Amino acid sequence: MKSLCILRLSALGDATHVVPVIRTLQEHSPETKITWIIGKLEHKLLGALEGVEFIVFDKRGGLPAVGELRKALRDRRFDGLFHMQVAARANFLSKLIRAPLRLGWDKARSRDMHYHFTRQKVAAVPFQHQVQAFLEFPRAIGIEVETPQWDLPIAPEAHEWVAGQIPDEAPVLMISPCSSHERRNWRNEYYARVADHAASEMGMQVVLVGGPGELETRAGAEIESSMKTACINLIGKDTLEQSKALLDRADLVISPDSGPAHIASALGTPVIGLYAATWSKRSGPYNSLYLCVDRFKAAARQFRKCEAEELRWGSRIEEPGVMDLIQPEDVIRQMHTWEGLQA
Repeated sequence: MKSLCILRLSALGDATHVVPVIRTLQEHSPETKITWIIGKLEHKLLGALEGVEFIVFDKRGGLPAVGELRKALRDRRFDGLFHMQVAARANFLSKLIRAPLRLGWDKARSRDMHYHFTRQKVAAVPFQHQVQAFLEFPRAIGIEVETPQWDLPIAPEAHEWVAGQIPDEAPVLMISPCSSHERRNWRNEYYARVADHAASEMGMQVVLVGGPGELETRAGAEIESSMKTACINLIGKDTLEQSKALLDRADLVISPDSGPAHIASALGTPVIGLYAATWSKRSGPYNSLYLCVDRFKAAARQFRKCEAEELRWGSRIEEPGVMDLIQPEDVIRQMHTWEGLQA
């Protein structure tokens, strides 16, 4: 193909999963011009990717934003479309993109009538991690790929900012406590217990990171006030570019199912993912699945009265108390597993 349009607006973690698709295309089909229709926030994170034309869509912009996108695409033709988002809004936006190859998700992974907005489908692979699922798109056009590559760019000034915030040379435990879904989040007092153990028993510098929202700000304040040891609280103080540099600086990250968990994994930073509301087998930090604390199977039995394998792939169990299936001792155990691997 001479030209390819990728439609994936959000979210941060899933947008990060698109990067190995782009790296694969750039390696195996360097003549293909890639255009990515992406959300505003996601563009702030990934806009520095080289060799990609971005068309930014404001998801909060209503009909005027749709009009802007229609105008941007009015005189465009592409050889192919990778329609990588199943939400209704993206499905309707895909009608603005003209391409003879319209590749989308298989029927089992489709929703909001996504299946009817594409002509060709990726292979239906059961129980597949999302990173590998996204790589089904280049596989569908004949490119063999197994190992995902990210190579996320980080601005030098972002690294400089981080060096000013974390001058200590001690190993860094970075805690990103919040997902965008509140019931995926762990108790703040549990984070504090784990952080104190890291500081007092493992000699680690604890750094709290997250966005500027009220939930993240409150979580950071509660963790910090509950800790017996000192920490650096940077929640709400960084940009998205600086957040990449922070996660790159970390020696170990603890996070629920969230964008930062996937960004850290993409950067090669080990992540202890906390999973009960979702299944790490599908959406865990890809390069750190061995470190995840996963209680999704127990959650399925307790809250859905069935085995996890009986649920639709991608099901969420976002019930009150589900994350309490994970206890601080479980996370501390994985911290020492990571520590042993460093020896």
